[in-house]
Amino acid sequence: MFKALNKALKPKMKPGMGPISHEKGTTFRVWAPNAQKVFVTGDFNDWNDSASPLTHEGDGYWATDVARAKPGDEYKFVLINGEQKLYRIDPYARQVTNSVGNSVIHDPEFDWQGTEAFHSPPWNELIIYEVHIGTFNPTTESRVGTFKRAAQKLPYLRELGVNAVQVMPPMEFPGGRSWGYNLSLPFAVESDYGGPKAFKEFIRAAHKNGIAVILDVVYNHLGPGDLDLWRFDGWAEGDGGGIYFYNDHRSQTPWGHTRPDYGRPEVRQFLRDNALMWLHEYRVDGLRWDATAYIRNVNGHDNDPAGEIADGWSFMQWINEEVREFAPNHLTIAEDLKNNEWVVKDTGAGGAGFGAQWDAAFVHPVRTAIITNDDQFRDLEAVKTALYAKYDGDAFKRVVYTESHDEVANGKARVPEEIWPGNSHHWFAKKRSTMGAVLVFTAPGIPMIFQGQEFL
Repeated sequence: MFKALNKALKPKMKPGMGPISHEKGTTFRVWAPNAQKVFVTGDFNDWNDSASPLTHEGDGYWATDVARAKPGDEYKFVLINGEQKLYRIDPYARQVTNSVGNSVIHDPEFDWQGTEAFHSPPWNELIIYEVHIGTFNPTTESRVGTFKRAAQKLPYLRELGVNAVQVMPPMEFPGGRSWGYNLSLPFAVESDYGGPKAFKEFIRAAHKNGIAVILDVVYNHLGPGDLDLWRFDGWAEGDGGGIYFYNDHRSQTPWGHTRPDYGRPEVRQFLRDNALMWLHEYRVDGLRWDATAYIRNVNGHDNDPAGEIADGWSFMQWINEEVREFAPNHLTIAEDLKNNEWVVKDTGAGGAGFGAQWDAAFVHPVRTAIITNDDQFRDLEAVKTALYAKYDGDAFKRVVYTESHDEVANGKARVPEEIWPGNSHHWFAKKRSTMGAVLVFTAPGIPMIFQGQEFL
């Protein structure tokens, strides 16, 4: 069923979305099916609203060549829909001034300095270290961390034994401080972190240190703040978000009514282009998908036929097949947390096709066992079950951990603090926390620790 659905929803592919620089200037292309007129305004035409009109190419796509436009120039699209005159950041912009600012024509040229031959370690040898770039703070509380500061710690991680870092979402988000799961612009790299060039420099440094980079991507919702994609070309149904989103009950997520419309070919193409951009242009070695249960089900549930989103399941299959075709050794990880083995089954068998998934069947019983203070409430049978768990007959189709960004926040804390609140440096807190780490590193599966866990 899903293969037929994927074929039916295959987009009419348009080459070169966003700004494409060439010898004679820059080509701009945008999808705005409900606009009557589209213009591009920017540094190259003195921000004249009507000096550079785009031509309708059909199927809602508009394009033009601007001779004076060059890398570094700022710009926006101007969309006319009836009485509406909308100024929009380019959805495909790799660089922006900020989440409510302007698009920037980004120069894609980059010197990878001999790292082209880097290969990610085999999946059964990976040791993942989850990092939040914004916490690598340059000294003052008024600023956020940067890729440059984070890169300085890569030799330390290499010595620690880490061979993969999982970077929490670095896409442009509102303001300067965030976990990154409220991204406004999926293609743009957060300006406060240093932008696209700085991210490439971080990846290059990681590869020079023998460390793979797994990128956290968010396709279960967008925004909801500073979201230019919302009613992008002025059209919407009811209270819906317009062309990029479901405009009915399927739009509803715990983070806002901004679930992308996986059944609309152009939106599928937009998200697919985003996933492959990180692999092609940034040379990341894998993708960790946030909250996949909310891509496949309105309520994020298993065994909930009424909430099933068939388009979402087929979308995940499509991207995983594309990634596997591009680089079979690149790992895609699902944060599904429903212990559903179909998430990691091969697409040919009807599965979603992920290489591995975060294992809720490990983290919850193991954390409970090491945090509980009374032996009578410590269930070692549950721990045994957690150690033996596997998906689709393969233990390496799961990522095992006791700490992640979710496990140290949202009303929870670091494991030693959970063991003895207010006395996390006590011998008992340290030793039981260490026991949890021992289980992470010895249980069958791909081990992951959250930044700083090794100190605790």
